[in-house]
Amino acid sequence: MTVFAPSAGPVGGLLERPHATLAFEVAGSADGPLAVHAHGSLSSRAHERRAGLFDWTPLTATHRLARYDARGHGYSTGRAVAEDFGYPALAQDLLALCDHLSPDAPVTGLGASMGTATVLWAALARPERFDRLVLAIPAVAWAARDPRRAGLRAAAALVERRGTGTLGAAAKIGGPPAVLAEVPQYATEFDAAEHLVPSVLRAAAEADLPTPDRLRDLPHPTLILTWPTDPIHPTATATALAAHLPDARLHTATTLTDIRSWGRVAADFLAGGESS
Repeated sequence: MTVFAPSAGPVGGLLERPHATLAFEVAGSADGPLAVHAHGSLSSRAHERRAGLFDWTPLTATHRLARYDARGHGYSTGRAVAEDFGYPALAQDLLALCDHLSPDAPVTGLGASMGTATVLWAALARPERFDRLVLAIPAVAWAARDPRRAGLRAAAALVERRGTGTLGAAAKIGGPPAVLAEVPQYATEFDAAEHLVPSVLRAAAEADLPTPDRLRDLPHPTLILTWPTDPIHPTATATALAAHLPDARLHTATTLTDIRSWGRVAADFLAGGESS
């Protein structure tokens, strides 16, 4: 592992993993407990900042906040093997980063979309590793996910033939969900190495959230954050998660302003307050 310190901003580093190197950064309270954030598929730390949706900086008043690029995304490396991007495999990367940054204390797991699935699979694998969970925009899951699988496989084949530009063009035609109309880059920008995108998409086609019966084994207090008008991240999935997890509360944002307040909502939740 190589550690580096930029001239300004968070302290970052690299964590070596099987067939990948993970790039990460840590900001916030030096002595605080750790919270680790995992981003969505084909996104990255930098992409999330450019999109301006998820501002988790309110957590840094009390926590060390770690953010990392999933393997094959952003500044992290990977190989073109679909199994490497399955949710259980990504969960092992998250657990390794938790072990590296907080070997002696449990952490808060935060995730968005693919990151939410990563956190859930990691919490199932090693529940003692986490104290609380914050799960944003869980993707369509279980039986409702089946119609999406063929489209993901077709997208992987299309990228192999014509490149990732085809994905961006399709996203621009479809446009973002209505709740994100002011931030169209959310849907049209991708931050993963082009030669790895087909593997990421094929992994997503086979992936799913843990089954409801397994979710009932998770004891962690959990905050679930969702927005409407997004068929890829439907409120139905978030509502079902809240029903299946033993100690969960659901927060629905209906405006962009609401979404941009999620960092404060999460900070209140970690402090033991009620989300608003």
